Amino acid sequence: MAQNILLAIEIIGVISFAVAGAIVAIDKETDIFGVVFLSLMTCFGGGIIRDITIGRHPPAFFRELWYQVLIAIGVALLVFILAMLFKKQYVQREHMVLDINNYIDALAIGIFSVSGVQTCLDFFATKGQSAGFIVCATLGMMSAVGGGMVRDLILRDIPFILRKRVYALAALIGASVYYILVVKVFDFNEVAKVISQVGCIALVVLIRVLATKLKWNLPKAIKFSELREDEAEKDA
Repeated sequence: MAQNILLAIEIIGVISFAVAGAIVAIDKETDIFGVVFLSLMTCFGGGIIRDITIGRHPPAFFRELWYQVLIAIGVALLVFILAMLFKKQYVQREHMVLDINNYIDALAIGIFSVSGVQTCLDFFATKGQSAGFIVCATLGMMSAVGGGMVRDLILRDIPFILRKRVYALAALIGASVYYILVVKVFDFNEVAKVISQVGCIALVVLIRVLATKLKWNLPKAIKFSELREDEAEKDA
């Protein structure tokens, strides 16, 4: 039961990441191939990194996720067509679109942080091994944010996870809490696993929403832009 629910949740995550990736690609003025390709990278890049790391060869993206790939391509094309048909309205409401995209992205990272941990647990269980906390939490986070990181590097941007409000940290918290609940607290109970999945996804979304609304940011050593503005004012 828990596995089927997780698969359904993953499809929601794929749709969410496909929309988020397509919107970023459109904002960067890429063509239709770029929109589809960057959507796929956003959806599956983190999972590919996770699978390669744990030795799951070839990664699930190339074996069993064909239906999710088709869903992601369809969603990316739909977003592209809608943006092209309603380009004036899109530009006029771009700020609102980006705000909505932030919530969609938050849902997706919550889903894939949980999914990433569960994938690690299942993979090591098939080998008769137990997956440790550090491995599962780290790769759960990477499953959630790795695709966006690959997308940003392709676009020659500083990865979003290194500059925006507690982005990767939210995924790491969700992955860590899910592992602790499933493995340490409920001892792999199926019903508790489902409740833990939903609860940890909600936790990640809540952290991301609060970080956006309250402008939470991790500390930076030097805020160069602010210092340069102060220097420019002094010189003026």
